[in-house]
Order: sequence, then C-alpha cells, then structure tokens
Amino acid sequence: MQIEQNIRIGVLVDVTGEYLTARLVSESNGPPSDGSPGVKGAKIGQVGSYLAVKQSDLQTLVMVERSYSVADRQGHAVQMARLVPLGELSRQGVFTKGISRFPNIGDEIQAISHEQLERIFSAHSEPAYKIGHLTSFESIDVHLDASSFFGRHVAILGQSGSGKSWTVTSLIQSALRSMPKAHMVLLDMHGEYSAKEVDGVAISSPFPPNQVRSLNAHDVEFPYWLLTYAELCDLIIDPADENASIQVSFLRSILMSLKRETNKHLELGHITVDSPVYYSMEEFTELIKQTNSETTNFGKTVSPLNGKFNQVLVRLYSMLNDTRYDFLMKPRIRTSTESLTDMMKDIVGLGEPKANVTVLDLSAVPFDVVPMVTAQIGRLTYEFNFWNPLCREFPIFLICEEAHEYIPREENPRFREARRAMERISKNGRKYGIGLCVVSQRPHDVSETVLAQCSSYICLRISNPQDQEYVRSMVPEAARGTFAALTSLSKGEAVALGEAVPMPVVFKVDMPDPPPNSTDIDYAGKWSEGGKEISVEKLVSNWHRQIR
Repeated sequence: MQIEQNIRIGVLVDVTGEYLTARLVSESNGPPSDGSPGVKGAKIGQVGSYLAVKQSDLQTLVMVERSYSVADRQGHAVQMARLVPLGELSRQGVFTKGISRFPNIGDEIQAISHEQLERIFSAHSEPAYKIGHLTSFESIDVHLDASSFFGRHVAILGQSGSGKSWTVTSLIQSALRSMPKAHMVLLDMHGEYSAKEVDGVAISSPFPPNQVRSLNAHDVEFPYWLLTYAELCDLIIDPADENASIQVSFLRSILMSLKRETNKHLELGHITVDSPVYYSMEEFTELIKQTNSETTNFGKTVSPLNGKFNQVLVRLYSMLNDTRYDFLMKPRIRTSTESLTDMMKDIVGLGEPKANVTVLDLSAVPFDVVPMVTAQIGRLTYEFNFWNPLCREFPIFLICEEAHEYIPREENPRFREARRAMERISKNGRKYGIGLCVVSQRPHDVSETVLAQCSSYICLRISNPQDQEYVRSMVPEAARGTFAALTSLSKGEAVALGEAVPMPVVFKVDMPDPPPNSTDIDYAGKWSEGGKEISVEKLVSNWHRQIR
C-alpha cells in the first residue's frame, strides 16, 4: 500500500535530537482545517494532533506538542508548532517506531489522513486486543501489542477518581474475550473485583463467572511457615530491642531444627531456613518460652538466655490471640508441607474450579501484615514459574492494585520483603513468563526500580506536579510531550505509551461491562433523599467478628 499524497501544511525550520519546529501555512492561504491535521474538526497544528514530515522515500510521523505564533518581518503573525518525532512510515505505508534518519530544515509538513492513522493502529492489533478508541477519531480503535503489554510489565497510573478501577476491569475483560486461556492474579485491596455476599445480597465479580475465582485471604490462608526467615524476624522481633541480635540468632537455629525434624519423612534433601516447609507454631512458641525461662542447677542459676525473649513472646501471643491473624498464625487448611501444592494451584487458577483470573481479596487483612501477605503472593507467583520447566507455556500476569501501599519508593523495613519480591519480578520475571502490572494513584510513592522496569504506561488524569514529574522521568524522551495533557483528561480517558502501542496516543478506554464495585458514591442524592436505614448494632457486630 503506497503512501498517500497528503496536503502540504507547513515546512520545517529547526531540527534537534529531541524535537522539530515547523512554520505552518496560515488558514487564510492554506487548506481547510476540518480533519486535515489528524484530529477531526481540529485546527492546523492543534496540540495532540498527528502530522508527517515528507522525506524522499519515507515520512516521519510527529505529534504536535506545542502550538504558538511569532511575528514575521512585516509584523504578521506566523503560526508555529513544536513537533515530537514518533516513528517512520515507509513508502508502503508500514509504520516503525524510532527515527533512523532525521528530516532536514525545509522539508515539507503534511497532514495525516484518517485512513493512514487507521492503518497504523489496525496493524498493531495482534491478537485483536482492543482497549478503546482514539479520543480524536472515535471510529479508530486502539489496540495493544498483547505480548509486549503483558510480558514486559505495565504501569496504570492516575489520581483517585480518574477511572483506574474501570480501566483495569476493561483491560482484563478485553483480554478474556481475545485470549480466553489467560492466567492472571489480581491483588484486590478494597474488594472491588471479587464476588461476595453483603447482608444476604450476592455481589458478583465484573469478570465472567466461568473464568474468575474470588478468594478471600482468610479462606485461602497465607500461613506463617511460608514466611521467609527475614519476614518472620520482622514480624516478631523489635529491632530496637537490646536483645534483638540474640533473638535473631536463636530463631535461626530453632527454625532449622524444627523444619528438618518435621519434614524428615519427606526426604526433601537440603532444607534451609527459608525453605517453604511446614513446622508447628505451637512447638516454635514452646521452644522460645522454655529458653526464655531456662535455669540450671535446679533453678538456682539463671541461663544466659533467660528473659531475652520477653518482647518476642509478647508479640507472638498478641497475634495468636487475635482472630484477625488466624489466616496467618493459625491455619486450618495449610497444616502440612504437602498442602503447598494446592495453595499454588489456587493462586494461579489451577485449583478447583479452574479460573483464568484469580482475585485475591485482601480487604480484610490487617494493615500491618499486608506487606507480608503481598510479599508471599509475589514470591509464590514467581517461584511457580521459576521452577516450572514449561514456564514459557504458562505465562502469568500479576496485577498489583494500590501498589504504593506495599511497594514504596522509600526504604522502610516494614515493606522490605514485599518490595524485594515485586522488584525481583520486575527485573527477572519476563524471563520466566511472569508479567507485572503496577496500579497506583500515587506514582511518586511507588518503587522507582519497579516503575523503571515497566515498558508500557497507561496514564489517566494526574494533577499532582510531583507525580507528573516522577512519571515523566520514567518514560522515553520522545513520549514526554504527551504528558502536557494529563491534567485535562476526562474520566476514563488515558494516555498510552511504550512498547505496547505503536506511538503515544490519547484514547478513551472501553467502558467495562459490568463495571467493578467501585462506583462513586452519590453524596448529593443520598443527602437529599436519604439512603437505606443503617443498623449500628449490625455494624458493631461485623466489627467485632471482623466480617465486612
């Protein structure tokens, strides 16, 4: 297919390695503006529109980043535009990212036709993974390169109320339609995506019932014996305790002993302090208690370790006696090393019933152990394919909602293991078929290592200058001009850039059907007409029993 003979609308007057500057034809002397510069009904040089620079055997596709005017020698206003180069169109009309040959001063600026844009986006539609349509041309669908999007990590960023939950839901629904054998794990921090029952009323998941499995953290259980040694120490040892170093050394020795003794019948071979094998919490606690009160010489002489574990025991008993931590400290299902197999199946969707999307509802998990639970999920997802000889046949996509809550940018011992688990996936996951999606309303607070490893970004409205600048520093230089639109995006409108799209694009996300359980509350309606009657007795009862 040959390049179309487009209308001349200007000429290049300046060329740098970052952007191009063009002088545009005035409307009084130039072509009609309706549709000509790649935006329906737009004026020539409108910000966000697409243009082309004509060279001998190709066109350089550019986006208008800035439009302004200057006075010529006669004092007449001349319209100018700053252009960001996006890629090249061959003589056959094939689009490729990157610039192999920069244009020269004096080269002609041409309008891009509707048909050319449509071909560019349709050629990028493998395997028909449609996510929305161009804001400027509703008839032109926007597709993602599914392999790049899911396999090379993605960030979905936007302030509260911008439409992140709807975008995540729409992306998953579209993926299930076009790729029905997908394998996704979704960390649901606020119960927006899971099927549940509230006061006898069933609330369904926004995903097809035959393709989703909703698991509550308290039902699936994330037992203590799957914690790494470092995580266990963080859980029960206060680093400010003067006896902390003694406690750390002692816990290592009894953990090794308990794990080897409990699992010797399995003949597992080499067991380390971090091996994911069962041991009894009762025996673990009893050993610490005995050591803490140990004496010799018929009680006349105090042992060197006597009294060194008071703080450890206080922490242990406080969690063991709190029903909120039962899924972690008192598992009912995960009570043997053999039970790890079923747990792994449940997480990746191979349990009964099988599912393409596993929604892990963490909304009822106490906030102080959320980082440990997310660390376990991230680690188990990674280990599943790391040890899977057929990992390339079973790619997994892990979606981290509210990532700033457990993958922070700043160093903090409380989040160390969760951050380490997710950073491990971001750096090495794609080698083993593990993709990562980071969803956050505060990108500035998310680990820089994780965001920097993302190859694709979907950015909804971001008003905070700090967040804008942080995200801008992560994306490729050629795409930064599109960030000027972030503060003016409407709900559900987004900027997509990176390897999953042919070029930076502003688009409208397809409306999810059905939507997630995150619809904005109608304050005006409820305060004007009143809502359902509230039972405070029921509320308090739920609070006491930790039922939402």
